Amino acid sequence: MYKVRVVMSFGGAHNLRNYNGKCENLHGHNWKVEAYLKGDELNETEMLVDFTIMKKRLKEILETLDHKYLNEQVEFFKVNNPTSENIARYIYQGLKETFGKLTDRVAVWETDIQAAEYWEQE
Repeated sequence: MYKVRVVMSFGGAHNLRNYNGKCENLHGHNWKVEAYLKGDELNETEMLVDFTIMKKRLKEILETLDHKYLNEQVEFFKVNNPTSENIARYIYQGLKETFGKLTDRVAVWETDIQAAEYWEQE
């Protein structure tokens, strides 16, 4: 089995709905994102996926979030609470559109000491 990872970041603002605490107020983060693909076969170049392609796709997804007020400017978060868990799911689903079953998991770091991950069971 092979696994590749790309790390990028984006900045944005959100507030949590149905939450009683500081995070119910509008605030921002610089989220760090780790995206993983995995598979058991390499391509003709003996790569799982070219990092250039993986980085390009992740950047496209993150551009839909970067410097946005997630609650109001991203359709997905008008319905889904913009928690780190749901941000990880949003990014995962975007990667899956391109990489299909190679999509392994996404980790979203809200701070240096806390992160949420999303993946789907096979």
